[in-house]
Amino acid sequence: MKLTTTAFSELEPIPPEYAFGKIDPRTRMSLSENLNPDFAWHDVPLGTRSFVLLCHDPDVPSKGDDVNQEGRTVPANLPRVDFFHWVLIDLPSTMTKIACGEFSNGVTPRGKAGPQAAHAARQGINDYTGWFAGDKDMAGDYFGYDGPCPPWNDSIPHRYVFTLYALNAARLGLEGTFNGNDVRRAMKGKMLAQASVTGRYALNPAVKL
Repeated sequence: MKLTTTAFSELEPIPPEYAFGKIDPRTRMSLSENLNPDFAWHDVPLGTRSFVLLCHDPDVPSKGDDVNQEGRTVPANLPRVDFFHWVLIDLPSTMTKIACGEFSNGVTPRGKAGPQAAHAARQGINDYTGWFAGDKDMAGDYFGYDGPCPPWNDSIPHRYVFTLYALNAARLGLEGTFNGNDVRRAMKGKMLAQASVTGRYALNPAVKL
């Protein structure tokens, strides 16, 4: 199975329009267009009954002590953890593509609605749900896609891995609100194939992409 996008090339920079935040010379960061990238896929295995699409950043700081703090830098050697940006399940087996902006167009304070989505698919919550939990203006359940917004003082670029999974089940056995780790567990024993495309992004002007 092969997954492609016209938004960026493998391991190349993701354009700001697909991000949650973009570099702002005055304020460090400002909100961006937050469009979901387009995707297309082919060479799907026989027996595919649905698709799952996950996007995660494996380069998120494991500790937030230095994150977005003036006069400090997030060190490159700090252990990193996963942060999910998109959790999309139950895409029908007849689908072969997703259009740019089809699932996300702009930042929605307190999060987009869910879990129901286009094409009778369902969306889980992404990890901005936890990130904004203590923010009175932004707290909420962030369903669907919300793009890159790494710390503006991180010393490394972040990778954003979009992975499509072909499943032998028409519907994952998840109910209510679910997250990326819930989906990973629910997919065990159901995956027929997977394909990924990875982009890079940084809000630190000193970091080379």
